[in-house]
Amino acid sequence: MKEIKVGCCGFPVSRKKYYDEFKTVEVQQTFYDPPSVETLKRWRQEAPPDFEFTVKAWQVITHPPGSPTYRRLKRPFGNPENYGSFRNTEEVLTAWEVTLQAVRQLRAKVVLFQTPRSFRDTEENIRNVMEFFKEVSSHGVLVAFEPRGWQRDSVLKVSKGLPVIHVVDPFQDSPVTEGTFYFRLHGIGGYRYRYTGDDLLRLAEIVAGYEGGYVFFNNISMFEDAKRFRQTLPRG
Repeated sequence: MKEIKVGCCGFPVSRKKYYDEFKTVEVQQTFYDPPSVETLKRWRQEAPPDFEFTVKAWQVITHPPGSPTYRRLKRPFGNPENYGSFRNTEEVLTAWEVTLQAVRQLRAKVVLFQTPRSFRDTEENIRNVMEFFKEVSSHGVLVAFEPRGWQRDSVLKVSKGLPVIHVVDPFQDSPVTEGTFYFRLHGIGGYRYRYTGDDLLRLAEIVAGYEGGYVFFNNISMFEDAKRFRQTLPRG
């Protein structure tokens, strides 16, 4: 039977309350400013044994130094001009090692790479992404890739021959990769959107067409909407 894993992007409630309700979460802190090893160990220990973490890769890998998301970076290092775009710089490689450490501490199977809209599918960027993902996959990690504004052919090129899942918001697009899906629900029209019952029934119809995968809500009412969506799925 196919397995649909439902959860939220981050912890919208206390971790204890969240663990009681869901069996998976997409960790957001690893994107902004990765937690210490001790913190990650504590999260893994306090979560149920069958609970699954997915990890959002540190922004130093993906985002240029001018990104407003760096306002939440408490420990800058190296030369910020070398941040982002999957480039083969010491700073990007260090950021991957930190991300990989989080993956190992949390025993995560999937790591998410979300790119800014300014990161276009140029030949140079495609080449950098492909080389970077080869390194990631060599560690036995599944890559969840959420580019914004890329042509579908470019995403196919990057994912060909590699364990890459094309991440989309299913109300906006469909993935070019087959097999496991990874959906991120950003709100129809924006973060403050609350999904209606009809929206969630439509989402259930969409996921029924796949072998299985992840559904993560990332809107203002993510905790409630994720619970409501789970109720639309077949039990078993």
